[in-house]
Amino acid sequence: MATAPAHVPVFHIRQKVTFAVNRYRVMAAGPDGSEGELLAFAQQKRFKLKEEVTFYADDSRTRALFSFKARNVLDVSSGIDVLDADGRPIGYFKKEFAKSLLRSTWTLAAGGSEARGQERSQLIAVVRRVWKVLPWVGDLPGPFPFHFDFVDTGSGQPVLSSQKRAGLRDRYVVTVPDERLDFRVAAALGVALDALQSR
Repeated sequence: MATAPAHVPVFHIRQKVTFAVNRYRVMAAGPDGSEGELLAFAQQKRFKLKEEVTFYADDSRTRALFSFKARNVLDVSSGIDVLDADGRPIGYFKKEFAKSLLRSTWTLAAGGSEARGQERSQLIAVVRRVWKVLPWVGDLPGPFPFHFDFVDTGSGQPVLSSQKRAGLRDRYVVTVPDERLDFRVAAALGVALDALQSR
């Protein structure tokens, strides 16, 4: 694949955790909904003060396609820019911490429109928070599937949804009904919903 596609209506994200890095494979959905061709490969270095993730054409990491980068150190609420391969901004998102005390809330801006996303289930949101304070759990993510729905703040129309699938490894199905939303922005947000959720 020479460049990232403009719009992908459904894609998968699969995470692999190692000690030093988190790796993400972003794959197209096949005709039957299963994981298909690789669209992008991302790697997040752990323990960094300033969040930055680059997406590559494949796991050889020889050709960068796009990236996202936090504006400030240790503060994803200040905003995260999505950048094209040449470093030009193509979108932006941030976590709304004041609105995320009981249910995580994010704002997304791209292509001249703005959307807000929340965890669909209030119950699962609360259970996840209780899980994180249990002393024997530590940083384990927990076996909780959770779902984010983003809607256009002007029209109320659905823009993007991310569904975490149940299982030991983090896997997501991302649906993008809004054709205006650039795949690069959608993929960056999809990875961020996993990589930065605890920030």
